[in-house]
Amino acid sequence: MMRIAKFLAQTGVASRRDAEELIRQGRVTVNGETITSPAINVSGEEKILLDGERLPEKENTRLWLYYKPAGLVTTHKDEKGRNTVFDNLPPTLPRVISVGRLDLNSEGLLLLTNSGELAHKLELPANGWTRRYKVRVFGQIKDKDLQKMRDGVTIDGINYGSIKTEIESAQGANTWLKVTLTEGKNREIRKVMKYFGLEVSRLIRLSYGPFQLGAMKKGEVKEIPQKVLREQLGSSFEL
Repeated sequence: MMRIAKFLAQTGVASRRDAEELIRQGRVTVNGETITSPAINVSGEEKILLDGERLPEKENTRLWLYYKPAGLVTTHKDEKGRNTVFDNLPPTLPRVISVGRLDLNSEGLLLLTNSGELAHKLELPANGWTRRYKVRVFGQIKDKDLQKMRDGVTIDGINYGSIKTEIESAQGANTWLKVTLTEGKNREIRKVMKYFGLEVSRLIRLSYGPFQLGAMKKGEVKEIPQKVLREQLGSSFEL
């Protein structure tokens, strides 16, 4: 037995968080009865429908690396009608969801999976997975501010953990930084840099945990082989 949201996530129709919202919206039925609470356990033997349709059969858990270009939003449907990541993926891919997000103007490595449960696990801060970025900023950088970033700061009541920031190169008022963090809160790097008077003009995610952007080109998608996926995730992740 498992929670209904977890079951939905395992079929790949949504992340666990989004599955909970689908349930609250009354879009899920179990044996003909509409449910509105995710606090329900199922075995999988029930007749479970989403918007009146049967759920897809559970497939092997798969993971892809994607070089997200700037100018795409990381959502399946944008209320403003902007281009999305999922509108620009190859048609050969099954339905996938993203592991976390990159905002509209950010680019670089985005992990995609057909398993909402895996996406949920990979996003957990408890994993302590390092995210590395290359960031170009405009403004004057002070050594004392770099130390404050490493110590962690509180901005508008939100605590941001340690951000390791190193200067890679500088030309005039523009500086390329190497930025490493483990939390990855919403627009974290942009907000922290702005707090210290720095304007981010380009942000590229280079890695997420053991997965690297490497020499991938913008818009390129690359699947992680099952054997490599198991090795990289370790025994704490069930596929």
